[in-house]
Amino acid sequence: MDPMSHTPETGATPDAGTATRDIADVAAVEVITTAAVHLMSAAAVKCGLAEEDPAEHLDLDEARKLITALAALVTASAPDIGNQHARSLRDGLRSLQLAFREASVVPDEPGEGPGEKFTGSVV
Repeated sequence: MDPMSHTPETGATPDAGTATRDIADVAAVEVITTAAVHLMSAAAVKCGLAEEDPAEHLDLDEARKLITALAALVTASAPDIGNQHARSLRDGLRSLQLAFREASVVPDEPGEGPGEKFTGSVV
């Protein structure tokens, strides 16, 4: 039996119907913002913003991919999730784009940085 298929609280295997009902109760804005936060967190670590030994996790190639995916998600979903949510996501995205530029030894041209094809230049 696969130990990953058990819930830690009960040790029971989750029922597919229960999982479907659970996700059905979650608003789309929550799913979108949760996905965005995961992308932001991963990108921050890859940009060298981790609290512990940032240089160990620095990987700008990976950061570029994560920031570009985040930019696409934020840009595409902004009209649907409302200004309150979109504003904070845009702020976090811009901070990551600037952190990427600061960490990069060879700067991208304005408009060519990660996600800038979706957001426009951040410089």
